[in-house]
Amino acid sequence: MFELHFPERFTHKHKVRNVNEVFEEQMTFGQRASDWIVRTIGSWKFIIVQSSIFILWAILNVVAWVSHWDPYPFILMNLVLSLQAAYTAPVIMMSQNRQEKKDRLQVHNDYQINQKAEEEIRVIIEHFEAQNQALSIIHKMILNLQTHVVNNSASSKESDDKNEEL
Repeated sequence: MFELHFPERFTHKHKVRNVNEVFEEQMTFGQRASDWIVRTIGSWKFIIVQSSIFILWAILNVVAWVSHWDPYPFILMNLVLSLQAAYTAPVIMMSQNRQEKKDRLQVHNDYQINQKAEEEIRVIIEHFEAQNQALSIIHKMILNLQTHVVNNSASSKESDDKNEEL
C-alpha cells in the first residue's frame, strides 16, 4: 500500500508592528513641536492668514489710520519675514530628517514582511507539490483498481459463459 506524505503545517513566527506607532513613541517634545510647526506652515490656512496679516499691515501703514510704525518700504515687515524664514528652514529640515528616518524604518519593515511572505509562498508551493504527488498516487491506485475490476468482470463473464455451455 502507498503511503501519502504531507509537509508539516506552517506556523507563523512573527509579530505585527505598526511602524508609525513605534516611531511616534520615540519622539521627543521638540520633535513633535517641529512636526506640528511644519504641518501648520505647510497649510493653505497659514498662507491665507499670513497674507491677510501682511496686507493689513501694509494698508494700515500706507493709510496711516494708526501711527506709521513701519513706513513704506516696510523694513520691519521684511525683518519679520526674514526671521520667520530663518527659523522655519531649520525646523522644516529637522522634520524632513525625521521623516527620512521613518521612511527608512518603513522600508526595513517592508523588507522583513517580503521575506516572510516569500517563506510562506515557499511553504504553500511545497504543500501543492505534496498534494500533486498524493493525487498522482491516488490516480494510479484508481487505475489499478479499475483494470483489476475490468479483468475480474471479464474472467467472471467467461466462467459464466462456460457454465452456460455445460
